[in-house]
Amino acid sequence: MTAADGFGPDQTGGGRTRATQTRATLVGATAVLMWGTLALLTTWTGRVPPFQLVALAFAIAAALCALKWLIRRENPLAHLRQPVGAWALGVTGLFGFHFFYFGALRNAPPVEAGLIAYLWPLLIVLFSALLPGERLRWFHLAGAVAGLIGAVLLITGGAGLDGFKSEFVLGYGLAVLCALTWSGYSVLNRRFASVPTDTVGGFCAVTAVLAACCHLAFETTIWPADAGQWLAVLGLGLLPVGAAFFAWDHGTKHGHIQVLGAMAYAAPLISTLLLIAFGEGQATWALAAACALIVGGAVLASKDMLGKSP
Repeated sequence: MTAADGFGPDQTGGGRTRATQTRATLVGATAVLMWGTLALLTTWTGRVPPFQLVALAFAIAAALCALKWLIRRENPLAHLRQPVGAWALGVTGLFGFHFFYFGALRNAPPVEAGLIAYLWPLLIVLFSALLPGERLRWFHLAGAVAGLIGAVLLITGGAGLDGFKSEFVLGYGLAVLCALTWSGYSVLNRRFASVPTDTVGGFCAVTAVLAACCHLAFETTIWPADAGQWLAVLGLGLLPVGAAFFAWDHGTKHGHIQVLGAMAYAAPLISTLLLIAFGEGQATWALAAACALIVGGAVLASKDMLGKSP
């Protein structure tokens, strides 16, 4: 980190030391491991409608946070009295991301939808490069193009335009919106570094309520059919829709966001390997090539950032 970053030789922003920033980055990285299970757990929830599933999972996450406040005798208002902008960003990020993600998985094959959605790490790198004090270099653009080619190859199955599966176009579009929503949230979240991570519990509660309202308005209720599907819903609320968001919030606010973006490129690999291992996807040359292009392009785009030591 240089003087141009606005910090002294031993400090990061806000008086945080380099060691503190490194710890925050590692905490944020644990979210990537948990998000790798999101696609698989979602496919295991059966025919539960998207909005209903979002409401259930976020209600579990919010309840766990409230339980933590109760056990530690903390005042919830100390965490919830935050700027309107922080609430708008948090709810938009959490609700929007999951609405688009679950919708994509139900309107396109899980492997393809998951990998397209996981273009968000690449977008984090690109959006971060456009922030004040950063500039867009040739390898940022080359990485973005490589990721785009990988997504096109993934969608068409390597068969050109004739291989485009028009029946899945809605799912592909939702996956793209998912990537844009989460990358935008992750970069803008740094603006609210003073907002405590426990506020995410409030974001989860509001997201659960909004999802429940949308479910009642647009969907027919279908409860999980057996214990296995209920366990999958619980797993979503505990890990990729629960603890992961608290870890990511802490990491993006207090850690090295560019390095977190680079670490996040492991998420599609974890997701894809899990889907294939449990019979929810097939290993093909097109899938392998698309994965290499997306991940390789993301790493190329972060070439200079990966070289920085937190």
